[in-house]
Amino acid sequence: MLAYLLDFQEIDKTTLALTGGKGANLGELCHIEGIAVPPGFCVTTETFKAVTASNATLQTLLDQLTLLKADDRKNIGDISARVRSIIESTPIPGDIAAAVTDHLRPFDEKTAFAVRSSATAEDLPTASFAGQQDTYLNIIGTASVLEHISRCWASLYTDRAVAYRLQNGFDHHQVSLAVVVQQMVFPEIAGIMFTADPITSNRKVLSIDASFGLGEALVSGLVNADNYKVREQQIIDRKIAAKKLVVKAVENGGTEEQPVPIGQQNNPALTDLQVLTLARLGRKIEAHFGSPQDIEWCLAGDTFYFVQSRPITTLYPVPEVKDTENHVFISVGHNQMMTDAIKPLGLSFFMMVASGQMYTAGGRLFVDVTRFLTTAGGRQAMMDTLGKSDPLIKDALNIITAREGFIKQLPDHKTERPLPTFEGEPPLENDPAIATELISNSQAYIAQLKQDIQTKSGQALLDFIPEHIRQVQTTMFDPRSLRIIMAAMDAAWWLNDNIEKWLGEKGVADTLSQSVPNNITSEMGLALLDVADAIRPYPEVIAYLQQTTDDHFLEVLPQLKGGQEARNAIEDYLRQYGMRCVGEIDITKTRWREKPLSLVPIILSNIRNFAPGAGKRKFEQGKQEALLKEQEILQRLQFLPDGAQKAAETKEKISFMRNFLGYREYPKYAIVNRYFIYKQALLQEAEKLVRDHVIREKEDIWYLTYEELREAVSTRQLDTTIIDQRKETYQQYEKLSPPRVITSDGEIITGSYKRENLPANAIVGLPVSTGVIEGRARVILNIADADLEEGDILVTAFTDPSWTPLFVSIKGLVTEVGGLMTHGAVIAREYGLPAVVGVESATKLIKDGQRIRVNGTDGYVEIL
Repeated sequence: MLAYLLDFQEIDKTTLALTGGKGANLGELCHIEGIAVPPGFCVTTETFKAVTASNATLQTLLDQLTLLKADDRKNIGDISARVRSIIESTPIPGDIAAAVTDHLRPFDEKTAFAVRSSATAEDLPTASFAGQQDTYLNIIGTASVLEHISRCWASLYTDRAVAYRLQNGFDHHQVSLAVVVQQMVFPEIAGIMFTADPITSNRKVLSIDASFGLGEALVSGLVNADNYKVREQQIIDRKIAAKKLVVKAVENGGTEEQPVPIGQQNNPALTDLQVLTLARLGRKIEAHFGSPQDIEWCLAGDTFYFVQSRPITTLYPVPEVKDTENHVFISVGHNQMMTDAIKPLGLSFFMMVASGQMYTAGGRLFVDVTRFLTTAGGRQAMMDTLGKSDPLIKDALNIITAREGFIKQLPDHKTERPLPTFEGEPPLENDPAIATELISNSQAYIAQLKQDIQTKSGQALLDFIPEHIRQVQTTMFDPRSLRIIMAAMDAAWWLNDNIEKWLGEKGVADTLSQSVPNNITSEMGLALLDVADAIRPYPEVIAYLQQTTDDHFLEVLPQLKGGQEARNAIEDYLRQYGMRCVGEIDITKTRWREKPLSLVPIILSNIRNFAPGAGKRKFEQGKQEALLKEQEILQRLQFLPDGAQKAAETKEKISFMRNFLGYREYPKYAIVNRYFIYKQALLQEAEKLVRDHVIREKEDIWYLTYEELREAVSTRQLDTTIIDQRKETYQQYEKLSPPRVITSDGEIITGSYKRENLPANAIVGLPVSTGVIEGRARVILNIADADLEEGDILVTAFTDPSWTPLFVSIKGLVTEVGGLMTHGAVIAREYGLPAVVGVESATKLIKDGQRIRVNGTDGYVEIL
């Protein structure tokens, strides 16, 4: 009978498959010294299988459930109800019923039990299914316990549980259910304890909710609770709620709600000593499990009893540092406009290519900015930089630096600056040939890399790549590259600040920067219009492209009338831009060259929405608008005091900006070029590893760090279980949303926009490209799903250069992530698109198809 029933003392984390998450965690709690757990036993998953596996009708119904979509509520409801009815009406086999009776015999016949569901996919470190199945309280008598065991089994197929599993990809046939039968404790006080603050994610702050009576009332939201915050065994905050209801056990079984006497409603549920005692026990439980816990507890007499502990699955991982000092980390992804999780090899490469010390957490990269915050000068420099690019980060840092003692303060002579300065260097010459020369030099380096890397393989290749990256950063790096970018940005800021002060016009640099030369990213979007022009005359090619799903479609095209011309146009485009893709800072992402089919929907959209020659017209139109704006501004300045001087300064700044601003996009293009060359060489090595049976498929190398890949290439050995573990971890990380700012305590600091005099119900963001536009919102999370018409407003989480081909079709842009100088903002200005970025939850607040107004001048969106 041991396969069917286990006492708590026989259970631990190794019995998860038998006892489910709740059962395994209860068993673990029983093994912690000083932690009181009410006694009981677990009816294992073997019992559930014995009752359900042989029922053919039931198995057929489960097959039907598996084929459903998570939003098919009617069919989920109908089939689930039939499944529950079958399970509840199936008698528990006699030998199992006898075993349950034997386990209940030591208890008094009037003893009450809690009968709780414990699913095998529940309360795991990576997926909390808490509340998906049912719990029954104050169950008295053997017959009633057996009945409620069957009810728990049936609750595995409630509508919400089935939909949840369908949504998260869990197989109904594979998920089993154990049932926990535990002696009831009838507490005066009960509640929930989080060993990390569930609101801020601070791992050093423990949060306790407490109320009168049974804890289930609090869990289900029936009653209000007191809340206590504890940090390092000190109560740092308390909120006492009006507790109007209490849920208590009824003498003959079940529970009922009772009113709390008016005179007791505002009494604290716990004394300070009890709060601190509970917090100490919570930290002991957390230490045992090795991660922050969500703990259910109750207080009966003078004893705290613990009836459940599960991992808190919603916390964002903390970047790991070696010391115990306070640290502040800023998300790299928000600056790079790519907040998706990055695979391990992608993280390794970005850390090799990028400057500054970076940390990984949750599959994303973070920069430690603590040292910049230690001095007044460093703080000011960082705030000036971030204040222009991302006010939400600036506000979050202001919140942190205002906390006394959190960041150690150093004398100003030790100031570190977040960006280099060029003090003492000769003035930068305003010569557009500088940008042209830098681009030419970069192209020469890339051509040399293609030639050099062909001679490398095996260990020599793995040694060559990091050495080449170091050479690019040192001997090949031209300091003028950063200087002209900074000069262009400074000129844009100068123009916006001074023209607003002198003429009252906001964001004038946005119009003045349209169609600047040497912007490789905006040219990429216009060039795809030229590809559409090359294909447009050939209906047979268009018809084929509209229906093909063949990744090798380019090989088929020459068989069609005009197909060779179409193929040549696409191939030419791919030679120039094929190394780009969505999320291109992750070297493991599939490039356009590797999957040209991803460009086809955009090409077809361009054919549909534009007349021939649109690319050149758009560029010339933007150039003329910039020229006319320049003439208008200079003319208006002449009428001001010192107008001639103001106009001369302004003309010089406009020239600086237009000469150099386009080049800002080129360094990343060069990096992505090199990425693709490195990647192609590494994939050749991966194919050799597959042939030597070191890995199963060449894409497995994405889940290794660079050093691990070097070791595998050198030794021809690898424990492939690490690949499987990394793939599973990556899938978990994909579901997380990275914070802009996080501390070493795990606290997520959320900044806010400081804005007044906005329309009611305005959705606030950062204005990055001036103008006001109304149109249809197209909420697009995946570029492959982009079905745009000219005049639409693109609403998405983030854009990087790969989204630029869509910008030619839209009239406005709204993103959840971004700053003043991120790629989407730069291209929006160059194309003359009103844009608001950094709009929190934009893709949830704005519905696809709604008519909206985007105010890119003042930075807000209105739903019309």
